[in-house]
Formats: sequence, C-alpha cells, structure tokens
Amino acid sequence: MKIKSVELETVCGITSDLPANAHPEVAFAGRSNAGKSSLINCLMERKSLARTSSSPGKTQTINYYNINDELYLVDLPGYGYAKISREVAQQWGRMIEKYLTGSEQLRAVFLLVDIRHEPTKQDLQMIDYLAYLEIETVIIATKADKLKRSQLQKNLSVIKKSISANTNAPSDIIILPFSSVTKQGREDVLDLMDQVIES
Repeated sequence: MKIKSVELETVCGITSDLPANAHPEVAFAGRSNAGKSSLINCLMERKSLARTSSSPGKTQTINYYNINDELYLVDLPGYGYAKISREVAQQWGRMIEKYLTGSEQLRAVFLLVDIRHEPTKQDLQMIDYLAYLEIETVIIATKADKLKRSQLQKNLSVIKKSISANTNAPSDIIILPFSSVTKQGREDVLDLMDQVIES
C-alpha cells in the first residue's frame, strides 16, 4: 500500500455513535505504552498525525483515519494505563468493546505488544477476546530496535508460546517485529492492510 492521502475524519467519545463507514476498517489496539501513536505516524509517514506523549494514555477516543479514501485506520484507546481511575479505565474498556462488537466494517485488528516482554495478562485477555469474536488478529511486536538481532527470534518465540498456552488464538497467528525508529516491519503491515482492502 502506498499512502497517498490520510486525514483524521471522525473522533468518537464515550457517548458517540459509531460512524456508518463505507470503506473497510483495520483497528490498532494495545497497552498505553506499546508505541501505538509512534507506529501510526511511522506507517503514515507523518510526524504528528497521532499524538505521541512521554506519558502513556494519550488516546482517549476512537479515532478514524481515512487512508486514500479506500480504508480506515481506527486507533483505539490504549488499555492497562495505571494512572487513570478504575472508572475511566472501565469507560475506555466499554468503548473498545462497543467498537469491536458494533463495527460492521471491521476486517482485522493489529494488536501491539512490547517485543521485550511476555504479553501481559491484559494483552492475553484481548487476544482471547478477539479470537472469541472471530476477528482476524495480527500481533505487532513493537520496539524491535531495542533488541539485538540475536535476541529477536528468541523473544518472538516467547510471545508465540505465551499466546499459544494462554489463549484460543489460531496457531498460525501472525506475529510481526516492528520498529518505529528503523521502520522495520512497516512494509509488512502495509501489505497486510492491502490484503484487507482486497479481501
């Protein structure tokens, strides 16, 4: 996929109705510190399309980016952010659930995990929930630049084993290493987004 145009078209808060979009949607989800905003900016080759922050939890709405007028990239609120109240965390959780169960155009979810660590309990719950909803899921293992090349495959294997042992996700679930710094994995993610449009 070549990014010709991208714009933030719709922002949904807790009480908003989901838009009735005509184009397919791919959603990006993950913990608040998994590097989602940096990944989106890297994919779109824009420096500040999605707001990045040194303090996690910046995305508090569901943001719909129109790409080339043929696909929506949907940025979901991050989960697992410790510095918000339980009430706010539950509201974000309800927003994510409302989107995942209510969007008629959702084709796939790209779920971000930190390649340096095993998936958290919340990551595994999300992967299991997506499997339960039968939503195609791709795992993006972010921050690959923080590891030596020799560690990369070992850590990917640990992530795969953890998902296999703790969720009902398909055994052939795709796990892609990604770095917003080196752009490793960028073309792989864009290719998968292309497949969504074609399917």
